[in-house]
Amino acid sequence: MACDMSSVVDWLMWGARSARQAKDIMGEMCERVVACGVPLWRGAVFVRTLHPQITGRRFLWRLGAGVEVGELEFERLETAEYRESPVVRVYATMAPLRRRLRQASDAADFEVLQSLYAEGATDYLASPLLFIDGTVHVATWATRNPGGFTDEQIAALESIVAPLARVAEISALRRTATNLLDTYVGRHAGERILAGRVRRGDTESILAAIWLSDMRGFTTLADRVSPDALISLLNRYFDCQVPPILEHGGEVLKFMGDGLLAIFPLDNERNDMPAVCDAALAAADMARERVAALSGSSDIEGLDGLRFGLALHIGEVLYGNIGGGNRLDFTCIGPAVNLAARLEKLAGRLGRTMLVSEQFAQQCRSRLVPVGAHALPGFSEEQRVFADVS
Repeated sequence: MACDMSSVVDWLMWGARSARQAKDIMGEMCERVVACGVPLWRGAVFVRTLHPQITGRRFLWRLGAGVEVGELEFERLETAEYRESPVVRVYATMAPLRRRLRQASDAADFEVLQSLYAEGATDYLASPLLFIDGTVHVATWATRNPGGFTDEQIAALESIVAPLARVAEISALRRTATNLLDTYVGRHAGERILAGRVRRGDTESILAAIWLSDMRGFTTLADRVSPDALISLLNRYFDCQVPPILEHGGEVLKFMGDGLLAIFPLDNERNDMPAVCDAALAAADMARERVAALSGSSDIEGLDGLRFGLALHIGEVLYGNIGGGNRLDFTCIGPAVNLAARLEKLAGRLGRTMLVSEQFAQQCRSRLVPVGAHALPGFSEEQRVFADVS
Protein backbone atom coordinates (compact mmCIF):
# COMPACT_ATOMS: atom_id res chain seq x y z
CA MET A 1 0.00 0.00 0.00
CA ALA A 2 1.34 3.43 -0.94
CA CYS A 3 2.14 5.78 1.94
CA ASP A 4 0.76 9.31 1.57
CA MET A 5 3.34 11.55 3.23
CA SER A 6 1.90 14.82 1.93
CA SER A 7 0.74 15.81 5.42
CA VAL A 8 4.27 15.37 6.81
CA VAL A 9 5.76 17.27 3.88
CA ASP A 10 3.29 20.13 4.40
CA TRP A 11 3.96 20.18 8.14
CA LEU A 12 7.71 20.49 7.54
CA MET A 13 7.32 23.05 4.75
CA TRP A 14 5.29 25.25 7.09
CA GLY A 15 8.07 25.14 9.66
CA ALA A 16 6.88 22.30 11.94
CA ARG A 17 5.15 24.97 14.00
CA SER A 18 3.61 22.60 16.51
CA ALA A 19 7.11 21.69 17.79
CA ARG A 20 9.37 24.46 19.04
CA GLN A 21 12.64 22.68 19.81
CA ALA A 22 14.73 20.51 17.47
CA LYS A 23 14.21 17.51 19.75
CA ASP A 24 10.44 17.97 19.60
CA ILE A 25 10.50 18.35 15.81
CA MET A 26 12.36 15.06 15.50
CA GLY A 27 9.94 13.24 17.75
CA GLU A 28 6.77 14.57 16.17
CA MET A 29 8.07 14.03 12.63
CA CYS A 30 8.83 10.35 13.29
CA GLU A 31 5.46 9.80 14.94
CA ARG A 32 3.77 11.39 11.92
CA VAL A 33 5.78 9.12 9.59
CA VAL A 34 4.58 6.06 11.50
CA ALA A 35 0.99 7.34 11.39
CA CYS A 36 1.29 7.53 7.59
CA GLY A 37 1.99 3.81 7.40
CA VAL A 38 5.79 3.63 7.33
CA PRO A 39 6.96 0.98 9.86
CA LEU A 40 9.72 3.16 11.25
CA TRP A 41 11.50 1.74 14.29
CA ARG A 42 14.48 4.09 14.50
CA GLY A 43 15.24 7.49 13.01
CA ALA A 44 18.22 9.78 13.50
CA VAL A 45 19.38 13.16 12.24
CA PHE A 46 23.06 14.14 12.39
CA VAL A 47 23.76 17.88 12.13
CA ARG A 48 27.22 19.40 12.17
CA THR A 49 27.68 22.62 14.11
CA LEU A 50 30.16 25.35 15.01
CA HIS A 51 31.18 24.87 18.62
CA PRO A 52 34.60 24.95 20.33
CA GLN A 53 34.13 21.51 21.95
CA ILE A 54 31.71 19.50 19.80
CA THR A 55 31.50 18.95 16.05
CA GLY A 56 27.86 17.95 15.79
CA ARG A 57 24.66 16.73 17.41
CA ARG A 58 22.57 13.61 16.94
CA PHE A 59 18.81 13.43 17.43
CA LEU A 60 17.91 9.75 17.85
CA TRP A 61 14.27 8.60 17.92
CA ARG A 62 13.19 5.08 18.76
CA LEU A 63 9.66 3.79 18.59
CA GLY A 64 8.12 3.99 22.03
CA ALA A 65 11.22 5.57 23.58
CA GLY A 66 11.15 9.18 22.37
CA VAL A 67 14.15 11.25 21.31
CA GLU A 68 17.66 11.19 22.74
CA VAL A 69 20.04 14.06 21.97
CA GLY A 70 23.77 13.32 21.81
CA GLU A 71 26.85 15.38 21.02
CA LEU A 72 29.91 14.35 19.03
CA GLU A 73 33.16 15.64 20.48
CA PHE A 74 36.09 16.39 18.20
CA GLU A 75 38.10 13.51 19.66
CA ARG A 76 35.54 11.02 18.31
CA LEU A 77 36.36 12.05 14.75
CA GLU A 78 39.60 10.03 14.99
CA THR A 79 37.92 6.78 16.02
CA ALA A 80 37.43 3.89 13.61
CA GLU A 81 33.78 3.66 14.64
CA TYR A 82 33.18 7.17 13.33
CA ARG A 83 35.42 7.06 10.23
CA GLU A 84 33.91 3.76 9.10
CA SER A 85 30.25 4.71 9.55
CA PRO A 86 27.42 5.12 7.04
CA VAL A 87 27.09 8.77 8.05
CA VAL A 88 30.67 9.54 7.01
CA ARG A 89 30.11 7.62 3.77
CA VAL A 90 27.10 9.82 2.99
CA TYR A 91 29.08 12.95 3.87
CA ALA A 92 31.65 11.94 1.25
CA THR A 93 29.34 10.73 -1.51
CA MET A 94 26.34 13.04 -0.96
CA ALA A 95 24.23 10.05 -2.03
CA PRO A 96 21.75 7.81 -0.18
CA LEU A 97 23.01 4.54 1.28
CA ARG A 98 20.70 1.56 1.80
CA ARG A 99 21.33 -1.83 3.37
CA ARG A 100 18.75 -4.62 3.48
CA LEU A 101 19.67 -6.53 6.64
CA ARG A 102 18.52 -10.05 5.81
CA GLN A 103 21.55 -11.75 7.35
CA ALA A 104 24.60 -10.84 9.41
CA SER A 105 26.85 -10.48 6.37
CA ASP A 106 24.66 -7.63 5.06
CA ALA A 107 25.84 -5.54 8.04
CA ALA A 108 29.49 -6.55 7.92
CA ASP A 109 30.94 -3.33 6.47
CA PHE A 110 29.60 -0.97 9.18
CA GLU A 111 29.80 -1.47 12.93
CA VAL A 112 26.59 0.44 13.58
CA LEU A 113 24.70 -1.82 11.17
CA GLN A 114 25.98 -4.85 13.01
CA SER A 115 24.53 -3.42 16.22
CA LEU A 116 21.21 -2.61 14.55
CA TYR A 117 21.00 -6.07 13.00
CA ALA A 118 21.59 -7.59 16.44
CA GLU A 119 18.65 -5.53 17.72
CA GLY A 120 16.39 -6.88 15.01
CA ALA A 121 16.67 -4.25 12.28
CA THR A 122 15.76 -5.53 8.83
CA ASP A 123 16.40 -2.48 6.64
CA TYR A 124 18.43 0.74 6.85
CA LEU A 125 18.50 3.93 4.79
CA ALA A 126 20.85 6.91 5.19
CA SER A 127 19.77 10.07 3.34
CA PRO A 128 21.89 13.20 2.76
CA LEU A 129 20.40 16.44 4.06
CA LEU A 130 21.77 19.11 1.73
CA PHE A 131 21.83 22.57 3.26
CA ILE A 132 21.71 25.74 1.17
CA ASP A 133 25.21 26.67 2.35
CA GLY A 134 26.60 23.53 0.65
CA THR A 135 27.20 21.46 3.78
CA VAL A 136 26.01 17.87 4.00
CA HIS A 137 24.17 16.46 6.99
CA VAL A 138 22.47 13.09 7.35
CA ALA A 139 19.16 11.46 8.30
CA THR A 140 18.95 7.71 8.86
CA TRP A 141 15.94 5.41 9.00
CA ALA A 142 15.62 1.80 10.15
CA THR A 143 12.80 -0.72 10.51
CA ARG A 144 12.22 -4.08 12.15
CA ASN A 145 9.42 -4.89 9.76
CA PRO A 146 9.79 -8.38 8.24
CA GLY A 147 11.04 -7.88 4.72
CA GLY A 148 12.26 -4.35 5.47
CA PHE A 149 10.94 -1.20 3.78
CA THR A 150 8.91 -1.52 0.61
CA ASP A 151 9.80 0.57 -2.43
CA GLU A 152 6.79 2.78 -1.67
CA GLN A 153 7.97 3.31 1.90
CA ILE A 154 11.48 4.21 0.72
CA ALA A 155 9.93 6.74 -1.68
CA ALA A 156 7.83 8.10 1.16
CA LEU A 157 10.90 8.64 3.35
CA GLU A 158 12.78 10.26 0.49
CA SER A 159 9.86 12.66 -0.07
CA ILE A 160 10.41 14.32 3.32
CA VAL A 161 14.19 14.67 3.04
CA ALA A 162 14.20 18.05 1.26
CA PRO A 163 11.70 19.80 3.57
CA LEU A 164 13.41 18.20 6.58
CA ALA A 165 16.72 19.68 5.39
CA ARG A 166 15.18 23.17 5.32
CA VAL A 167 13.79 22.85 8.85
CA ALA A 168 17.03 21.32 10.10
CA GLU A 169 19.06 24.12 8.52
CA ILE A 170 16.98 26.84 10.15
CA SER A 171 17.27 25.12 13.51
CA ALA A 172 21.01 24.57 13.00
CA LEU A 173 21.57 28.22 12.08
CA ARG A 174 19.91 29.39 15.27
CA ARG A 175 21.84 26.81 17.25
CA THR A 176 25.09 27.96 15.63
CA ALA A 177 24.27 31.59 16.43
CA THR A 178 23.60 30.63 20.04
CA ASN A 179 26.83 28.60 20.24
CA LEU A 180 28.91 31.44 18.83
CA LEU A 181 27.34 34.04 21.11
CA ASP A 182 27.76 31.78 24.14
CA THR A 183 31.39 31.22 23.16
CA TYR A 184 32.35 34.82 22.48
CA VAL A 185 30.14 36.95 24.75
CA GLY A 186 28.71 34.52 27.32
CA ARG A 187 25.34 32.80 27.71
CA HIS A 188 23.36 35.59 29.37
CA ALA A 189 24.72 38.27 27.05
CA GLY A 190 24.05 35.98 24.09
CA GLU A 191 20.43 35.51 25.15
CA ARG A 192 19.99 39.28 25.31
CA ILE A 193 21.53 39.78 21.87
CA LEU A 194 19.32 37.09 20.28
CA ALA A 195 16.33 38.70 21.98
CA GLY A 196 17.04 41.93 20.09
CA ARG A 197 19.37 43.91 22.35
CA VAL A 198 21.64 44.95 19.49
CA ARG A 199 21.48 48.75 19.41
CA ARG A 200 24.42 50.81 20.59
CA GLY A 201 23.67 52.26 24.01
CA ASP A 202 21.08 49.57 24.70
CA THR A 203 22.14 48.94 28.31
CA GLU A 204 20.59 48.23 31.66
CA SER A 205 21.73 48.82 35.19
CA ILE A 206 22.19 45.59 37.13
CA LEU A 207 23.60 44.69 40.53
CA ALA A 208 26.41 42.16 40.37
CA ALA A 209 29.49 40.81 42.05
CA ILE A 210 32.46 41.73 39.85
CA TRP A 211 35.50 39.54 39.22
CA LEU A 212 38.62 41.09 37.69
CA SER A 213 41.87 39.16 37.48
CA ASP A 214 45.15 39.10 35.62
CA MET A 215 48.41 37.15 35.51
CA ARG A 216 51.37 38.55 37.40
CA GLY A 217 54.48 39.23 35.32
CA PHE A 218 52.76 38.56 32.01
CA THR A 219 54.66 41.24 30.09
CA THR A 220 58.03 39.85 31.15
CA LEU A 221 56.89 36.31 30.44
CA ALA A 222 55.67 37.25 26.97
CA ASP A 223 59.13 38.59 26.17
CA ARG A 224 60.83 35.31 27.18
CA VAL A 225 58.75 32.52 25.67
CA SER A 226 57.61 31.64 22.17
CA PRO A 227 54.17 32.81 21.00
CA ASP A 228 52.90 29.23 20.78
CA ALA A 229 54.03 28.47 24.32
CA LEU A 230 52.48 31.69 25.57
CA ILE A 231 49.11 30.95 23.98
CA SER A 232 49.17 27.43 25.38
CA LEU A 233 49.89 28.76 28.86
CA LEU A 234 47.15 31.39 28.61
CA ASN A 235 44.60 28.78 27.59
CA ARG A 236 45.55 26.53 30.51
CA TYR A 237 45.58 29.55 32.84
CA PHE A 238 42.07 30.58 31.82
CA ASP A 239 40.96 26.95 32.18
CA CYS A 240 41.81 27.37 35.86
CA GLN A 241 39.31 30.23 36.18
CA VAL A 242 36.49 29.92 33.67
CA PRO A 243 35.01 26.56 34.82
CA PRO A 244 34.87 27.65 38.50
CA ILE A 245 33.20 30.92 37.50
CA LEU A 246 30.57 29.16 35.40
CA GLU A 247 29.99 26.42 37.97
CA HIS A 248 29.24 29.05 40.61
CA GLY A 249 26.76 31.04 38.54
CA GLY A 250 29.06 33.65 37.03
CA GLU A 251 29.44 34.81 33.45
CA VAL A 252 32.73 35.58 31.73
CA LEU A 253 32.37 38.81 29.76
CA LYS A 254 35.81 39.56 28.43
CA PHE A 255 39.39 38.35 28.06
CA MET A 256 41.83 41.25 27.95
CA GLY A 257 45.22 39.75 27.14
CA ASP A 258 45.95 37.98 30.41
CA GLY A 259 43.04 39.71 32.16
CA LEU A 260 39.56 38.37 32.77
CA LEU A 261 36.34 40.24 33.57
CA ALA A 262 33.36 38.32 34.91
CA ILE A 263 30.17 39.08 36.80
CA PHE A 264 27.88 37.16 39.14
CA PRO A 265 24.46 38.78 38.61
CA LEU A 266 22.22 39.35 41.62
CA ASP A 267 18.48 38.80 41.83
CA ASN A 268 16.99 41.60 43.88
CA GLU A 269 13.70 39.76 44.29
CA ARG A 270 15.43 36.80 45.93
CA ASN A 271 17.71 39.03 48.04
CA ASP A 272 20.53 36.60 47.28
CA MET A 273 23.46 38.98 47.76
CA PRO A 274 25.19 36.94 50.51
CA ALA A 275 24.77 33.70 48.56
CA VAL A 276 26.15 35.24 45.35
CA CYS A 277 29.15 36.72 47.15
CA ASP A 278 29.88 33.37 48.81
CA ALA A 279 29.63 31.69 45.40
CA ALA A 280 32.07 34.19 43.86
CA LEU A 281 34.51 33.65 46.73
CA ALA A 282 34.21 29.87 46.39
CA ALA A 283 34.98 30.20 42.67
CA ALA A 284 38.00 32.33 43.57
CA ASP A 285 39.29 29.70 46.00
CA MET A 286 38.90 26.98 43.38
CA ALA A 287 40.63 29.09 40.72
CA ARG A 288 43.52 29.88 43.05
CA GLU A 289 44.05 26.17 43.80
CA ARG A 290 44.05 25.33 40.10
CA VAL A 291 46.48 28.11 39.22
CA ALA A 292 48.81 26.87 41.98
CA ALA A 293 48.59 23.32 40.58
CA LEU A 294 49.29 24.60 37.06
CA SER A 295 52.28 26.57 38.34
CA GLY A 296 53.71 23.43 39.89
CA SER A 297 53.31 21.40 36.72
CA SER A 298 54.10 24.04 34.08
CA ASP A 299 56.45 22.84 31.34
CA ILE A 300 57.42 26.33 30.18
CA GLU A 301 61.15 26.76 30.57
CA GLY A 302 62.16 29.69 32.74
CA LEU A 303 58.76 30.14 34.33
CA ASP A 304 59.42 30.82 38.01
CA GLY A 305 55.97 30.02 39.34
CA LEU A 306 52.66 31.21 37.96
CA ARG A 307 50.78 33.81 39.96
CA PHE A 308 47.62 35.75 39.43
CA GLY A 309 45.85 38.62 41.11
CA LEU A 310 42.10 38.89 41.70
CA ALA A 311 39.71 41.53 42.95
CA LEU A 312 36.09 41.01 43.99
CA HIS A 313 33.64 43.86 44.41
CA ILE A 314 29.89 44.31 44.35
CA GLY A 315 27.90 47.17 42.91
CA GLU A 316 25.77 48.49 40.08
CA VAL A 317 27.12 48.19 36.55
CA LEU A 318 25.85 49.26 33.16
CA TYR A 319 25.44 46.03 31.22
CA GLY A 320 24.92 46.09 27.48
CA ASN A 321 26.12 47.36 24.09
CA ILE A 322 28.98 49.81 23.90
CA GLY A 323 31.09 50.64 20.85
CA GLY A 324 31.39 52.62 17.66
CA GLY A 325 29.26 52.39 14.53
CA ASN A 326 28.28 48.81 13.84
CA ARG A 327 31.16 47.31 15.89
CA LEU A 328 29.82 46.74 19.38
CA ASP A 329 30.90 44.98 22.53
CA PHE A 330 28.50 43.50 25.08
CA THR A 331 30.19 44.26 28.38
CA CYS A 332 29.77 46.09 31.67
CA ILE A 333 31.18 49.43 32.76
CA GLY A 334 30.80 51.86 35.63
CA PRO A 335 32.49 53.05 38.83
CA ALA A 336 32.08 49.59 40.36
CA VAL A 337 34.16 48.02 37.58
CA ASN A 338 36.75 50.80 37.94
CA LEU A 339 37.02 50.08 41.67
CA ALA A 340 37.55 46.37 41.00
CA ALA A 341 40.34 47.24 38.56
CA ARG A 342 42.04 49.47 41.17
CA LEU A 343 41.75 46.73 43.80
CA GLU A 344 43.38 44.21 41.48
CA LYS A 345 46.37 46.52 40.98
CA LEU A 346 46.53 47.15 44.74
CA ALA A 347 46.64 43.40 45.37
CA GLY A 348 49.81 43.25 43.28
CA ARG A 349 51.42 46.10 45.21
CA LEU A 350 50.56 44.48 48.54
CA GLY A 351 51.74 41.05 47.43
CA ARG A 352 48.25 39.60 47.83
CA THR A 353 46.63 37.10 45.53
CA MET A 354 43.15 38.43 46.22
CA LEU A 355 41.54 41.54 47.66
CA VAL A 356 37.85 42.27 48.12
CA SER A 357 36.07 45.53 48.69
CA GLU A 358 34.34 46.51 51.93
CA GLN A 359 30.96 46.29 50.16
CA PHE A 360 31.70 42.71 49.13
CA ALA A 361 33.07 41.73 52.55
CA GLN A 362 29.94 43.04 54.31
CA GLN A 363 27.78 40.64 52.29
CA CYS A 364 30.08 37.63 52.34
CA ARG A 365 29.48 35.02 55.04
CA SER A 366 33.00 33.65 54.69
CA ARG A 367 35.74 34.85 57.00
CA LEU A 368 37.66 37.86 55.71
CA VAL A 369 40.17 40.10 57.47
CA PRO A 370 40.75 43.85 56.97
CA VAL A 371 44.04 44.97 55.45
CA GLY A 372 43.60 48.68 55.91
CA ALA A 373 42.24 51.67 54.04
CA HIS A 374 43.98 52.68 50.86
CA ALA A 375 43.86 55.57 48.44
CA LEU A 376 42.94 54.41 44.97
CA PRO A 377 43.39 56.45 41.77
CA GLY A 378 40.14 58.05 40.67
CA PHE A 379 38.41 57.75 44.06
CA SER A 380 38.26 60.68 46.43
CA GLU A 381 37.96 58.62 49.61
CA GLU A 382 40.21 55.89 50.88
CA GLN A 383 38.77 52.43 50.40
CA ARG A 384 38.80 49.77 53.11
CA VAL A 385 39.86 46.47 51.65
CA PHE A 386 39.79 42.89 52.91
CA ALA A 387 41.52 39.58 52.23
CA ASP A 388 40.87 36.00 53.19
CA VAL A 389 42.67 34.41 56.11
CA SER A 390 44.87 32.14 53.97
